[in-house]
Amino acid sequence: MASQDELKRQAGWKAAEYVESGMKLGLGTGSTAAFAVERIGQLLKEGTLKDIVGVPTSIRTYEQAQGLGIPLATLDEVSDLDLAIDGADEVDPDLNVVKGRGGALLREKMVELASKKFVCIVDESKLVEGLGGSKDAMPVEIVQFCWKYNLERLQSLPELAGCEAKLRMAGDKPYVTDNSNYIVDLYFQTPIKDAKAAAAAMSELTGVVDHGLFLDMVDVVIIAAADGVQVKEKSK
Repeated sequence: MASQDELKRQAGWKAAEYVESGMKLGLGTGSTAAFAVERIGQLLKEGTLKDIVGVPTSIRTYEQAQGLGIPLATLDEVSDLDLAIDGADEVDPDLNVVKGRGGALLREKMVELASKKFVCIVDESKLVEGLGGSKDAMPVEIVQFCWKYNLERLQSLPELAGCEAKLRMAGDKPYVTDNSNYIVDLYFQTPIKDAKAAAAAMSELTGVVDHGLFLDMVDVVIIAAADGVQVKEKSK
């Protein structure tokens, strides 16, 4: 049986098949997306792909892509992307996803909303019946100013009933994103009842920069499963 890393590599390579020469690409962040970025770099070096421009979603991805020789830009320079490839932390049956446990949710969402097509790559452990169902973190990026005030407001939202909010730490200090913000991680014992209502409620709070609910954004999910790579496309 293939290892978890081998399955992720297979899924990442499958995602790279969606890339065509001349494309402007959103390059995702995380262990699975890194395999896709690596494959794109290989294809570019071989000459199979040409005239690619990548827009990275984090400093980490920027450094990886730069090391592979992938030409890079920002949304300031290239604002209309053909394709984005990224991972996810949870995927529901409607291909809505939770992202951001790696801390890059804001840049990821900006890049993926600027893309005509979003291909998401995951391993089968990320599949859930409802978002929040893994009982792991659903991240919310907030400004540093009065972070406790915003943490308490998030936890008290009726749309997030039952969640436990925790400030993400890096050792003995708060974790700081690439955008110099903090992250509040929300933990649910049962799936979020209405993800769209929850997303809207969080977005209305001043001091919340963005949240890890990526709704109605994914077009294709590539799943690294024990019995091989599976592809699910959003129903039209």
